[in-house]
Amino acid sequence: MEEFLDIFFDSLRNSVLITGMVIVMMLMIEYINIQSQGRWFNRLRGSRSGQVVLGTLLGLIPGCMGGFAAVSLYTHRLLGLGALVAAMIASSGDEAFVMLATIPRETLVLMLLLGAVAIVVGLVINAFTKNKEKADPEACPQDFEMHQCDEHHHDASGHCAPDADCPHASLRIMRHPSWQRIVLLLGVAAFIVALAFGLLEHEHEHGAEEVAEAASEGLNLFDEYWLNLIFAAVSLFVLWFIMTAKEHFIKEHLWDHVVRRHLPKVFCWTFGTLLLITIGLHFFDIASWTNSNVALMIVLAVLIGIIPESGPHLLFVTLFATGAVPFSVLLASSISQDGHAGLPLLAESKRGFLKVKLINVAVALVVGFACYWLGF
Repeated sequence: MEEFLDIFFDSLRNSVLITGMVIVMMLMIEYINIQSQGRWFNRLRGSRSGQVVLGTLLGLIPGCMGGFAAVSLYTHRLLGLGALVAAMIASSGDEAFVMLATIPRETLVLMLLLGAVAIVVGLVINAFTKNKEKADPEACPQDFEMHQCDEHHHDASGHCAPDADCPHASLRIMRHPSWQRIVLLLGVAAFIVALAFGLLEHEHEHGAEEVAEAASEGLNLFDEYWLNLIFAAVSLFVLWFIMTAKEHFIKEHLWDHVVRRHLPKVFCWTFGTLLLITIGLHFFDIASWTNSNVALMIVLAVLIGIIPESGPHLLFVTLFATGAVPFSVLLASSISQDGHAGLPLLAESKRGFLKVKLINVAVALVVGFACYWLGF
C-alpha cells in the first residue's frame, strides 16, 4: 500500500507540473496573440517552413517545456503536423539534462543530428501534404480568436482614439477584481512558488541512478531545477498581465478558453496515463530485455520510446555512457521518445498523438539502423 501511495503522489506531482507548464504557456500565447493584434500568429500560419524551424528549436530545449509549447501551438492550429513532428524528433525530454551533465560533447553532436533530422523530416511531411493538410479535427475549435473589443481603434495619426475602448494594461483594474482573476492569480502564484522551491521536480527511478548522481554534481546550468527557475521567472510576466488585462480578456480568453476548456482535460489525461505507466514500469523490469545484440537494442529503444514518460529512456543513456551500446542506439531512442511532451498531445488529440508516434518510430528505425550499418 505504501508503494502505491508513493507512485500515486509522484504521478500527481508530475501531472501538476506538466499541466501547470502547459496552461501557463497557453496563457502567454493568448496574451501575445491579443497584444500583436493577431499579426504574429498570422505570419506563423503563413510560413510552413518557418513552423518547422520553430518546432525544431522548441524541441531542442532541454526538458519538456519546448515540447509543451509546440503541442499548445499545434492544438490551436498555429503549427502543422510537419512542425509538430520536428519538435518531437528534436526533443530528448528530461534525459537531455543527464546527457548534458555526463556526456556533454556527445550530447551536442546528438542535438545537432536531431535538429537536422527534425528539419528534414518536417519539410518532407510539408512537401507531401502541400495543399492537402487539414486542421486536426480534435484541435481546439475556438482557436486563438480576436474579438472586436480586443482590437485597438486608431485615429488618423495612428494613436488610439481617446474615446476608444482599447485593451491597454492598467493596474487600476485590480481595485475591483473578478473572482476569475483572483483564482488565476492565486493559481499562477502557487505554481511559481512550487517551481522556485523545487516542489515539482521529476523523479527518475527507472535505472541510471549512477548517471543521475553524476549529473547532480557541481553547478549545472542545464539542470532541470535551473530551467524550472527560469520558467518561474517567465511566469511572473503572466502574473503581471493577469493583474492588468481587461476583464473581457480574463473571462473570455483566459478563463473560458484556457482554464475551463483545456486545464481539466490535460490534467486528467496526464495523471491517468502517468499513473498507469508508472505502476507498469514499477513491476516490469525493462532492463531485463537488453542484451548485447545491437540490432535488437535499436528496436527495443524505438519501441520503449513510444512510452510518453521520462525515465525508461535513461536506460539507454546509461548503457551508452558506460560503453555498453553504440551511438546508433542512443540516437534511435532520442528520435523515438519525447519525454512527457506527448502527454498533453494525447489529452488534446489522440489522432495527432498516433500520427506523430508512427512517424517518429519509422524515422528512428531508419536513422538508427543507417547509423549502425555505417559503424556508429
